[in-house]
Amino acid sequence: MKSRQAKSPLREWIEAFVKAGILAFLIITFVAQSYVVDGISMLPTLEHGQRLIVEKLSYRFRDPRQGDIIVLNVPNAQYIKRVIAVEGDIIQARGGQVYVNGTALEEPYVSAATYPNFGPFVVPEGHLWVMGDNRPRSNDSRGTVGFLNKQDVVGRAVFRYWPLPAVGLID
Repeated sequence: MKSRQAKSPLREWIEAFVKAGILAFLIITFVAQSYVVDGISMLPTLEHGQRLIVEKLSYRFRDPRQGDIIVLNVPNAQYIKRVIAVEGDIIQARGGQVYVNGTALEEPYVSAATYPNFGPFVVPEGHLWVMGDNRPRSNDSRGTVGFLNKQDVVGRAVFRYWPLPAVGLID
């Protein structure tokens, strides 16, 4: 019968850190990650400096939906925006109002009317139309983002954990 030698405390610590590192990597890559809001493009819904949990799991099983607040990759940055229209939708803005498929959107979350006028455009297959809630101060699908490829979606913002008075689910 073989005798089993006890592991040294250093080896136990190293193994614990390696396991924790692998677990953290898997969670951040496939399940959820922390995100810090940088800028004012989502006011009044989200404020600069707020910290969020962005979940990555649901979009493996379903597509983003109108109204979802998402984190997206753009060259050299990540933005946070709201999905306004999905593939096949007709999007346009006239007189400060956004229309999807000819119906005016009810957007109690926006800080100001939507300018300039644009569209109508058909959102291409595999793409989204995204906009910030602070329409005058948002670089979104009206600007350099254009039609957002769904592959550039990182995940959906679901929970605000900082600052403490603002803790809660994100509508």
